[in-house]
Amino acid sequence: MTKTTLPELPSNDNRKWYIVDAADKPLGRLAVKVANVLRGKDKADFAPSVDTGAFVIVINAQKVALTGKKNEQKLYQDFSGWRGGRTETPANVIREKNPTRLINDAVWGMLPKNNTADVRMTRLKVYAGAEHPHAAQKPETLSI
Repeated sequence: MTKTTLPELPSNDNRKWYIVDAADKPLGRLAVKVANVLRGKDKADFAPSVDTGAFVIVINAQKVALTGKKNEQKLYQDFSGWRGGRTETPANVIREKNPTRLINDAVWGMLPKNNTADVRMTRLKVYAGAEHPHAAQKPETLSI
C-alpha cells in the first residue's frame, strides 16, 4: 500500500510572483486563470487542502473586456443591511469609480467558499493602470 504524499507548504518568501496584463482580455477567462494560479492548480503537486498558490499582479484593470452588452446590462449589487438598502450599479459605472472591483469580484467568485479564500485573495494585487510597486519581486509574465 502506497502512502499519500502532500506538497510542502511554502512560506510567502518562496512563492512565485506572476503579472497579468488585463487589457482587452475577457473578464471571465482572466478570472479563471488567476484563480487557478492563486490556488496552485497549475502545479503538478496540487492538493486542495494545501495552499501552494502564487502571488498574482493584475495591471490595466480599467481596460478589461466585457463581452456582449455586459458593460451596460451587468449589475453589481450592494446591500447596506437596512430594509430597502439594496443598490444595483451597472458595470460601466463600477469601471469608472473602482475598476479593480470588476476583477476582484470575478476572481472571488471563482474561488471555493471556505477559510482559504480570504488568504488567497490577499495574494491578488489589482491595479487600474499599468504601474505597480512590485518590481522588486521580479514577477514572471502569465499568458492568458
